[in-house]
Amino acid sequence: MALALTPPRVPKPKSSLPSHYHESFLEKKGPRDRDYKKFWAGLQGLTLYFYNSYRDSQYMEKLDLGVFVKLTDEAPWGSSHDPGTHFCLVLRNQEIKFKVESLESREMWKGFILTVVELRVPSNLTLLPGHLYMMAEALAKEEARRALEMPSCFLKVSRLEAQLLLERHPECGNLLLRPSGDGAGGVSVSTLQTLNGTPVVRHYKVKREGPKYVIDVEEPFSCTSLDAVVNYFVSHSNKKLMPFLLDDDYEKVIGYVEADKENGESVWVTASATSAPSAPSAPGPGPAPPRGGPKQLPPSSIAPVSSQDKLPPLLNQDENYVIPTGDAPAANYVNQDVPSPSRPVVPKPRKLAMFQAKPPKPPTVPKSEPKKGLNSGLARKLAVSSAQAFSSPTTGLADVTAELKGKLQRRLALEHAAECTGDQQANLQVWHISQADPSSQN
Repeated sequence: MALALTPPRVPKPKSSLPSHYHESFLEKKGPRDRDYKKFWAGLQGLTLYFYNSYRDSQYMEKLDLGVFVKLTDEAPWGSSHDPGTHFCLVLRNQEIKFKVESLESREMWKGFILTVVELRVPSNLTLLPGHLYMMAEALAKEEARRALEMPSCFLKVSRLEAQLLLERHPECGNLLLRPSGDGAGGVSVSTLQTLNGTPVVRHYKVKREGPKYVIDVEEPFSCTSLDAVVNYFVSHSNKKLMPFLLDDDYEKVIGYVEADKENGESVWVTASATSAPSAPSAPGPGPAPPRGGPKQLPPSSIAPVSSQDKLPPLLNQDENYVIPTGDAPAANYVNQDVPSPSRPVVPKPRKLAMFQAKPPKPPTVPKSEPKKGLNSGLARKLAVSSAQAFSSPTTGLADVTAELKGKLQRRLALEHAAECTGDQQANLQVWHISQADPSSQN
């Protein structure tokens, strides 16, 4: 029976422990701590790191020795005797107390801290030759490291900008390194001190000669690194000159995270300090214009359209209707209201007449001369009614119903009967006249 193959175990890569100049257990008490805390501490460069265990590679706290002021021996609180296990590290902005296991450990820590800060092996400590050799090795490493790094007080600013920085931030230091204006790879040192309330600014030139830096003073001094240049000014000014370290722990401008409306990504937005909060605008109908897009025109006022200006409704294309054309009716037509000039007239919608291919011809009526009296009046009324019946351009013959046709025939019959009666009366009158005049018979 074949056994299932198992993948070989690969050992997990161990995190490389940092390389320190010196490391050991150290109990620390800061200005806000009530009691000492025990850490595994290590010194690397100008930074003191604190770990929970000597196996950890990630530090928990750290201290920057670039703002170093001094080291002092301190007796325990409430005791006048110094057992040799306490010392105090004084920085520019705080004081930290330490407690070690023995006097030898305390002297070792003080020696390594002074070596990396002052770039020299101290000679006033109780140390063995082996300890001094270890500190000399740490000094060589620190000098090589600083030769490749720029000090924290080096800023790429001009002479005027350096002076403004020193004036505006006196709490951050009064010594600043900047690039030299000659473009030869050198640097310049700018300092600011106050004399009787008046600021005094001085600028010093540092030349680059191969791997070394030469301070151009009355007695030129050669340094192996820019940190050595800084230490030269600090030591020769009785520590009145301190490196300029701009405090970046606190922001000066308010910022916040906002989602980009275009791609949805989160971006950091800086709020303007001069812009006052504006009153929220009243929301209007429709979508809001996009940011940065073209401005929209303000909505124009729309006046109500009167009934006279409205266009007639569109006709249905599926229905075979047409609108008959004709002249507008005159104001003197009978049985019609004359429009008043002071009151607008709303036209009534016209009835659409169905279009016929060929309208029928009107019936022919025999013409007869109008007679006086009854015949003439009846004929005039009939003529007016007939003219009204056939003269309307908007009705047409298609609107004449059977009832109107009957009435027309009856009127024509009455007219014909009246004409016949008139002729008989005329003939009878002639006969009476002829009978009364016998001469007419001859």
